[in-house]
Amino acid sequence: MDNKPNREQAYSLLKEYNKNESLIKHALTVEAVMNHFAELFKEKEKEKWGIIGLIHDLDYEMFPDEHCKKTREILAERGWPEDYIRAVECHGWKICTDVEPVEKMEKVLFTTDELTGLIAATALMRPTKSILDLSVKSVKKKWKQKSFAAGVNREIILEGAELLGMEIEEVIGETIKGMQKVAEEIGLKGEL
Repeated sequence: MDNKPNREQAYSLLKEYNKNESLIKHALTVEAVMNHFAELFKEKEKEKWGIIGLIHDLDYEMFPDEHCKKTREILAERGWPEDYIRAVECHGWKICTDVEPVEKMEKVLFTTDELTGLIAATALMRPTKSILDLSVKSVKKKWKQKSFAAGVNREIILEGAELLGMEIEEVIGETIKGMQKVAEEIGLKGEL
């Protein structure tokens, strides 16, 4: 791949390695959040941010024990640019890789990947089962309940917010806004 991958190529690759509907919805969620943050930060390469969000868990379904490492192999074999590969790798920093997020795009992925899970779980607990009427306050309330969405690493999210130089409430709010843009596709439109 001599030039940059496009969204269609990324989505096709995602579907090649992932059949699980909830993993595909998670990929679409993170893509939307990455697109939202790219707009927020007035980034020139918005599509790149979205593509990286879309493929960040490319290897997770087939190679959970080699998460992030296998993606490097898959993308390198297909000639993907190194900065795309590195960005995907670093979302596993301190979890399954030692690749530290340095670029703003990498920091956003690192921070919001886990957070989207907590936000989605919070939305599904609401009477409306919708993200469209979800508030930061509701997410913060669930955040404090360690048994709620226990698999979500809150320390990673806090560290990511610090890396971004943003308050956690602002990160949560912007992540919700990104997810709201694809509420229907990710199954969080609910009763609204």
